[in-house]
Parts: sequence; C-alpha cells; structure tokens
Amino acid sequence: MKILVPCKRVPNPELKLKIAGGAVELGDTTWQVNPFDEYAVETALRLTEKSKGGERSGEVVVVSIGPKDTAAQLRQLLAMGADRGILIAGDDAALDADRVARTLKAVVEAEKPDLVVLGKQAVDGDDNQVGQLLAGYLGWPQATFLSAITLAVDGKSATVSREVDTGTEERRVRLPAVATVDLRIIGRKAVRNEALAGPEAEWEDTQRLASLKGIMAAKKKELKEITAESLGVSGGILVKTLRHENPPARKAGVKVTSVEELVARLHSEAKVI
Repeated sequence: MKILVPCKRVPNPELKLKIAGGAVELGDTTWQVNPFDEYAVETALRLTEKSKGGERSGEVVVVSIGPKDTAAQLRQLLAMGADRGILIAGDDAALDADRVARTLKAVVEAEKPDLVVLGKQAVDGDDNQVGQLLAGYLGWPQATFLSAITLAVDGKSATVSREVDTGTEERRVRLPAVATVDLRIIGRKAVRNEALAGPEAEWEDTQRLASLKGIMAAKKKELKEITAESLGVSGGILVKTLRHENPPARKAGVKVTSVEELVARLHSEAKVI
C-alpha cells in the first residue's frame, strides 16, 4: 500500500506573533510541522506496520508546498519513518486552500497512492478545507475528522470512526480515498491494518519522535524538489488576505451587587436580553 501524506509547516504556536503594517512579522519565527499533519504521518506509518516497531509493508510519501527551507520539516518526517519526501516550491503568500488542493491533485495523479491522509486542519489558518477540496477535485470518497481507521484485509476499503457534533459515527469507505485525522487517531488501538496487525497490536498514545537512527537514515532518503508548473498546475489563488489586525483590547469587567442589577445592566447596557 502506498499512502501520501500532505504536510504543512506552521509558525511555532507558542511564539507571540507581531503585526505591523497590517501584516504578520515572521522574520524571527521558528517553524514546525503542523501537529495534525504529524498525526497523519503517524497514522500512515501505523497502517504500514504490524505493531510498534514491527515489520513494515508499504510506502509512506510525505509532500509539502513551501520555500526551500521547508526541507527541514520534511527531513523530520523522514526521520519519523516516512520513506520519501516531495517538496514543491511555493510562497505562503501565493497559496490558498484551493491552490494547495489543485497542486496535491496533480501529485496524487503522478504518485497514484491508495490513500491520502492529512491533518484535519492547519493550526495557523484553521481553514479546514484542503482535504475536502482535494477529494472533490479527484472525485474520490472522503472521510474527515477521523478518530479511528481500520484497513480491510483486501486493502480495498476502510472502516472509519469520525467525530461529529453529536458524537462519533462509523462509516465504511472504499479506496482510494482522502482521509483527514483528528487528535484521537493516535490512540493505542485507533489505527489498524487487518492484513498486517493482529487484534492485540497497539502503539503509544502519541506520535513517535525521530530517533538518532532515524535522523541518520533520513539523510539518505529521497527528498525530491519540484515546481507546481512541472506538475502542470497553473492559475492564481481565490482567497486573498488583505490585512491582519490584533483583536481589540478587552474592557475591564464590572462588578454587580445583585442578580437584579446584573439583569438590568445586561438589558440596558449590553442589550443582550
């Protein structure tokens, strides 16, 4: 089985970003792999191995769109265990969900994976659109917000559990398909390939870290750098960001001495009742 995992680099969410002139200053920002995409890589690795650290069968290919130094994040994923990497040259300012999805469609058509797995959203933009758009452009089934996935023995379908507003629902999806994953996908028994892993197989309840051996091995793994134009992708973006602004400062709260006063203020001042 071949699994393609699109990944995005994002600014470190623990850093306080500065806004100047209507734009976010990213000059001193450190970058990391989008956490949900790390979960997607972990999912793909588990689908290709018998158990934690067990024998693998299949190929995991990671792909990212970004400037040349995005290679550092892809090498990190190769050190986790991914087999190959593809870096498509791109500038964040010239990308939106539609452009990314159209570019990934071209990658899928070239690589012909059995399954595409990606994080449900990126933690910087929180758009939650690429997976759905990609499935639409490909004409493939989609399964979003997965908390569990079991690949059938014949490799032609998967049973998934997906998180919805009312709880969790279980679906069966035929392959090839596009899947987006949520945090709980890294549960100990949330991912299973019935052709490889027995019912007792389990993993850690977190994504794996790159070992020293993995880091050394990653240096020898293929990381191909290409352009969107070489894939036949053209056209601009549909969504343009005009400016960024900090939210207005919160006003100090007001103390009240009784429920009656609270109701009166909510009615006459806040006008919410």
